[in-house]
Amino acid sequence: MGMTGWYLHHHGAGHLTRFRAVRPHLAGDVTVFSSLPAPQNLPPDTRWVRLDLDNDGTPDPAGADPTAGGLLHWAPLGHAGHARRLAVIADAIAGQRFDRFVVDVSVEVALFVRLLGVATVVVTQPGDRGDGPHRLAYASAARVLAPWPAGAHRSPAQHGLVEVGGISRFDGRTRDGVPDPGTVLVLGGGTAESDLADRVARAAAATPGTRWSIAGGSTWIEDPWEALLRAEVVVAAAGQNSIADLAAAGARAVVVPQPRPFDEQVATGRFLADHKLAVVEPSWPDDDAWPVVLDQARALRPDWALWGVTGAAHRAADAIAQVGS
Repeated sequence: MGMTGWYLHHHGAGHLTRFRAVRPHLAGDVTVFSSLPAPQNLPPDTRWVRLDLDNDGTPDPAGADPTAGGLLHWAPLGHAGHARRLAVIADAIAGQRFDRFVVDVSVEVALFVRLLGVATVVVTQPGDRGDGPHRLAYASAARVLAPWPAGAHRSPAQHGLVEVGGISRFDGRTRDGVPDPGTVLVLGGGTAESDLADRVARAAAATPGTRWSIAGGSTWIEDPWEALLRAEVVVAAAGQNSIADLAAAGARAVVVPQPRPFDEQVATGRFLADHKLAVVEPSWPDDDAWPVVLDQARALRPDWALWGVTGAAHRAADAIAQVGS
């Protein structure tokens, strides 16, 4: 099996969550490169290399041209932190053979690793990824890993695309909980604006007979599986991990896509609405709209099998292992 490298972007918790879902199914040694701190209880045969931030707070020099005239997304001239993080990756590859390298996500790291002679598995995301930098990263990859079911999104990848289904950390868990009538769970990982608690309090006041709770932000729950099963309705953003977790739990949900680059969550919300998997709202509903929105969610009979969660993490690991083997 050899050595697998794995780059994890530091924005949010989703990239790390996806790694932790796939890693148990991937044989061999894995070295992770990320600006995130190493989590507790790393899986066996897993090494964590901490990188400098690609925007470490130092002012970018004038004329830094971070996109190299539109060819890249982030490669500022004269940025010491950016140079150091790539140097760490180069030093590791020069010192030990890597058989494959998963990049989740960075155009620049994907191209850099490929230039160093290592085959890449690039994780793609929903939305409009047809710009030049994304196309270049996909064209250079041995595999393009899509964490959604076949046909859910259009991808500009011309070869090597593997649509594995939604990757959830809860795949394989037993659904032995029964929804508690009147309960509403808000997953705050993607909807956690600064005033989320106030919004939830107002929504609860506008829906007598309901009991609202938040999982995320200041009320972080390490393992919300039981809370997902107990909730009559779940309110969530349209991030890939959140949607995969809703599918794993078979939840009735209200999904509020958040503004993200390339309209990532808008694209996912469109698929969910078209297939009647969730009630999709373009923004957080007004207080007096919540009674109707919750009734619509309660009336759903979502066929979450469409999201392809069962076995997705295993299929992702198989697609990775095939590269360089």
